[in-house]
Amino acid sequence: MDFIRLVVLYGLFTYVSAIEPFSTFGAIGTAVLAGLYTVYGPVKCQFKECCTSTWINLNSTALQDELQSKLYGQHLVTDVIIKHLKAHMMKDPSKALTLSFHGGTGTGKNYVSKIIAESIYKQGMRSKYVHLISSTKEFPHKDMVPLYKDKLRDLIETSVKECPQSLFIFDEIDKMPPGLIDTIKPYLDFYEQLGGTDYRKATFLFLSNTAGDAISKHVLSNWLNREDIELKEMEHIISKATINTKTSGMYHSDIIYKHMITAYVPFLPMERRHIKECIKDVLVAQNYYKRKDIPEEDVRKIANQLNYFPSNEEIFSVTGCKRVPEKVSYVMETDED
Repeated sequence: MDFIRLVVLYGLFTYVSAIEPFSTFGAIGTAVLAGLYTVYGPVKCQFKECCTSTWINLNSTALQDELQSKLYGQHLVTDVIIKHLKAHMMKDPSKALTLSFHGGTGTGKNYVSKIIAESIYKQGMRSKYVHLISSTKEFPHKDMVPLYKDKLRDLIETSVKECPQSLFIFDEIDKMPPGLIDTIKPYLDFYEQLGGTDYRKATFLFLSNTAGDAISKHVLSNWLNREDIELKEMEHIISKATINTKTSGMYHSDIIYKHMITAYVPFLPMERRHIKECIKDVLVAQNYYKRKDIPEEDVRKIANQLNYFPSNEEIFSVTGCKRVPEKVSYVMETDED
């Protein structure tokens, strides 16, 4: 029915223009164009991504299921992510949601970012409203900070004007040139409008290895009571380490001093038992086994290919689950030979 209306409106516009193109365009032509937009707009958004609830809508159930079933050893992550996203997406937020992920390599920071994108955007990480910014790729030269600041402002302002519910993922923010991150401070504040644009519905994720050592040290001291570690104590450890680490992109940042971070999210070092669960997921994903048929011996052999710390006890994986896929391929292909 919408297609028929579109054809009729287009025909009317063509007919009117042919009779008296200039005088009639102002009255009837404008009305026809308005009709075309009214019909074509919704039709277009059925097939092409738009900034509407059809394409952007938090599926909190899917988010919770993914985090609980696929994220290992991170009991502090699931609750804080779900609660803050639900509060931000389902209400009128007072400021942009800003979550700062901290932890060592392979503990799940990028993985959780991907889960978040897929639970909100129909197109997931491929959505044109999801912006992944790699600090090492986009900001490699410390002497070009003024240029980078303009580039960053333009990206955020252009993106949010197009879609208020834009998501910005800053990977390896600890490698960002000092001072650059404060460029985005105004967009994280409580302003109802900034230059005519409301930035409060946007979401910012900061991914960093900063404070990874401090997190690991604290978890090692509380290893036997790992599940009793609370978010509040970890947030204090993270914020202190982040603002005082000279090599961090957040060193003495106003974003921290002015309390622009909604929550610091700690990703704890992963134990061998957590690594084994990652190994099982990869074995299934690479079609070596169905999960119920996975031999424990294969899991053990793959887990032994990874390095652990501290050296005298070998409790935590040095690289988390990051190197699991390549170790799975190595061990399984070797066994087949």
